Amino acid sequence: MMNEKGNAIALSHHPGMTLREACLQASSFLSGAGVDEARANAELLLMHLLGMERAALIRDWGELLPIDIWEQWTERVRRRAAGEPVQYIIGEQWFYGLPFTVRPGVLIPRPETELLVEAVLAAADELWPEARGAQAGRAAGGEAGGDEAASQDGAGPAAVQQGRVVPTVIDVGTGSGAIAVTLAAQRHAWRVCASDLSEDALEVARTNAARHGVGGRVQFVRGDLLGPFVQQRPGSGGSPGELAGLRADVLVSNPPYIPAGDLPHLQREVRDYEPRLALDGGADGLDPYRRMLAQLPELARLPRLVAFELGMGQAQQVAQLLRDYGAWEDIRIITDYGGIERHVIALSAK
Repeated sequence: MMNEKGNAIALSHHPGMTLREACLQASSFLSGAGVDEARANAELLLMHLLGMERAALIRDWGELLPIDIWEQWTERVRRRAAGEPVQYIIGEQWFYGLPFTVRPGVLIPRPETELLVEAVLAAADELWPEARGAQAGRAAGGEAGGDEAASQDGAGPAAVQQGRVVPTVIDVGTGSGAIAVTLAAQRHAWRVCASDLSEDALEVARTNAARHGVGGRVQFVRGDLLGPFVQQRPGSGGSPGELAGLRADVLVSNPPYIPAGDLPHLQREVRDYEPRLALDGGADGLDPYRRMLAQLPELARLPRLVAFELGMGQAQQVAQLLRDYGAWEDIRIITDYGGIERHVIALSAK
């Protein structure tokens, strides 16, 4: 391996190598391989392998790297140098203050999607203030049931539960379940349902729901976009799925939005390792939004709140699609941490 100056860099062990020395050597190795934030990546890998938090790692900088983990250490560092995302190597990504299991075949949750969750929570609290219920943190006492499970029929403007009006939420393209699980963890009264076309993704999402104590309050179903939730048409044949005809109040989605022609030019960590199914949004990246809007009339009820994440330069177009639909009076665009118009929120007063 060569660094940017053309000097050879190697991972070589010597007796008495400290944790600090191992981390610095790996940082140089990763930097030479073109890895961004090489030092942070090296620390994450070392923390995961040693099972310690960063504060403990810094505290123990002068301790020796156990010789019996050297092969595991170098194997992980070389995988990262080859481009494999660190989240796949350690099997975890933090999102909204919670650790989420991730693995190849599932899109890695991004920090900007936390802003989508915040926007949905804030907008839904405007529409259903009685449903705020328990808010921050992990659901207490494991999986919830009883009065925390929303009415199945969803009759009326929203399900009525213990005298409160609470929304039914659908998360389309749930992936790791980051959005659905976080919403359920933040609003214990809500009914949350989630779909994905990938069975592998749904398996990971179910794992994360159980991990954070909301497995009994989030329903997962396999299908394409809104397909699992549409009403069964007379004469269509077949048997409806368990969530067919669901009366949804909130639709939230972080769908594939990368234009197909841009996929070969993505950074290698995304292009070569993350699932294409979760990235490819068609010729202009807007196919999933058009298809979901076309499916909306097939739902039992038009959602009062629609929230989409999208790619750079797509916000105005998606906002116009929602305006043209004509069902929501309030269309909002939210920028992310980098100042990019990243989310579009549509609300209806009734």
